[in-house]
This record gives sequence, structure tokens and C-alpha cells, in this order.
Amino acid sequence: MSTATDVDPTARARDLLGVSRLTNSALTSWLHGLPGVDQVGCEARAAALGTRSIKTTSKAWAIDTAISMIDLTTLEGAGTPGKVRGLAAKALVPDPTDMSTPHPAALCVYGDMVAVAKEALGGASINVAAVATAFPSGRASMPVKLADTRDAVEAGADEIDMVIDRGAFLMGDYLTVFREIAEVKAVCGTARLKVIMGTGGLVTDDDGRRASWLSMLAGGDFIKTSTGKLSPAATLPVTLVMLEAVRDWLDTTGEMIGVKPAGGIRTSKDAIKFLVAVNEIAGEQWLDNHWFRFGASSLLNDLILQRQRMRTGA
Repeated sequence: MSTATDVDPTARARDLLGVSRLTNSALTSWLHGLPGVDQVGCEARAAALGTRSIKTTSKAWAIDTAISMIDLTTLEGAGTPGKVRGLAAKALVPDPTDMSTPHPAALCVYGDMVAVAKEALGGASINVAAVATAFPSGRASMPVKLADTRDAVEAGADEIDMVIDRGAFLMGDYLTVFREIAEVKAVCGTARLKVIMGTGGLVTDDDGRRASWLSMLAGGDFIKTSTGKLSPAATLPVTLVMLEAVRDWLDTTGEMIGVKPAGGIRTSKDAIKFLVAVNEIAGEQWLDNHWFRFGASSLLNDLILQRQRMRTGA
């Protein structure tokens, strides 16, 4: 099994599309040739998955797994080095009453806070993710977006969360979006790239499917729902569409791509619904924090409370 890091996005895109030159017309024809999303059926499937009852040992496993999948996030404009250090301390010791509590997967910060986060985490096996490319709007020139990304990588970011040009996407200018993702990927080096599609601002589920495939085609290591600044953010139905996309991408290319719903997932009950969907739609191999993440700021607290309740009964 390969990963997005192992390939040249443009060469792969030409091969998949069967063209000698990548054009917007070719991308449009290919993306609009994808099967349409049955929105009613998708919402019904999401609702059914949300009713699954998870008990005892399975629930305990799900809570620990969800904790290990969190990108613990602080993305307020008024964020300070002290707040980042406090969040790092929370990541290092999520529950002082139980040192067996798993660590979150990553700390997600603005690029100028990467060095602070790296220092605060020390040598812990917790990644630092940086939002980049003029987050959350994505409205900046390409040189600025690339500089934003490069600065974060040079500061030590292990992962980059970029924002696509949603305006270009909605206008059907898929080639511009493809090139931006591919160029950002090229300056990421060894850092993994999460592509934020802004699903809450897309018009239809078909757009969500096309954005997912375009993001993977252009070299994204993860597809991510949203910035968390736009409502709706991470919904279960749109995440189902994304999980179907990564499953089908693996079948098509042999490459495994991660999924990150972000924004609005606040409770253990919600997180477990998403894990059920991951298992049912994409498959068990995605039930690992290398391939699935939650972008969240308050979810960790509820998971810890539920974990304590299961352990102590109080």
C-alpha cells in the first residue's frame, strides 16, 4: 500500500484521467463523471449508524481510540503562547487521575505558535499540526500561501492543514484548486498535508464528493471537512461521503488517505457515532489515528469524563 507522499500528483492525475496534458476541461469531465450522491439515502444511513448501541468493553475501547485521534485545537485569534503551553500540558497529561489515559494525536495551532508547541511538548510522541494558506479564509496570493506553509514546516510542524480556494472550486475552476494543493504539498517536505474543503460552504453532497476526489488527486494525505469557523462543520452525512471517497480511492489507486472531521464534535456519543461510521463505511484499517482524526477543542474533556465514569462509576 502506498501513500500520497510517494507519488507525483500531476503525473498520477494524467494517468488516471487518461490525458497527456492536465486541463480544467479534463478535470471537470472526470469529477462530474463520479457517481452522484443519494442525499436522502446518505442521511438515512448516517441516522441508522447513529443508533448503534456500543456497550462496556467496546465503549471503553472506543473512548480511548477517540482520545488518541484528537487534534487538540486552539485557533482563536487571541491565542497566546501561554494558552498553547496550557493546551500542550493537557495533551501530555489528559487526566491527572489516571496516567493510562491515551494522548491526543496532535496539537493544532497557528503557524507562528508551532515553535512554542514543539518546545512545550518536548520529545513526546504528539504531533504539531499547523493551519496554513491564510486560514481560515484561504484568501491570499499563492506566494503568501506557500510562504505561510514553508514557515510552519521550518518551525517544526509535523502536519499542515491547508484551506482550498473554495471560490475557485464553486466556479468550477478545478485546475486552480488542484495546482494550489499540489504546490503546497511540494513544500510540505515530510509533513503530512490535510486538505480543508469547507464542506459547510459547498452547495451539494456531490460537491463534497468532487472536492474529496480532487483533494486526493492533487496529493492530500488527509481530507478534512472544515475550518470549524463555518456552520455546518463536521456532520455525519458529509463524513460518510468522505469515507466512501477514501475507500474507493484505495480500491482505485492502492493509496490510503486519511479523514478528519473538524468542528462541532463535542461529546463522546458523537465521537462514537463517527467511529461506527468509519468501521462500517471505510473499514477497520481506518480505526487508527494515522488515518482518522477529530479536529476538536472541547471533545477531549467529555471523553475523559466518560472514561472516569466507566472506571469509577461516578
